[in-house]
Amino acid sequence: MRRVYQQDRPAGETRVLVDRLWPRGIRKDDVDQWHKEVAPTDGLRRWFGHESSRFDEFARRYRCELDANEATDGFVLLCARLLEAQDVALLFAARDCEHNNAVVLAGYVQGRLDKHL
Repeated sequence: MRRVYQQDRPAGETRVLVDRLWPRGIRKDDVDQWHKEVAPTDGLRRWFGHESSRFDEFARRYRCELDANEATDGFVLLCARLLEAQDVALLFAARDCEHNNAVVLAGYVQGRLDKHL
């Protein structure tokens, strides 16, 4: 996971944006793939407001959204395929690197992959 604004890009890495909104100032060629369909809903994103005191409840609600989202299975499979060949960086725009949707999504995907290995 890394902020989309970080300029370093290791060779052989796929950069996957997982925010619902496109970040300001980022060119399309700075990102390899954009999967807004697995980002938190607008309502949940607005409720959270990047307030770290709400993070645990945000993570719980977001995992429920992921469980109910038809796009989640495809995203997990995509991550599994990408990881076979190269590293994958889940990109996010939030300033807080510990309390954001990419942290929750990465844990969720890793948990699903661990179950199937």
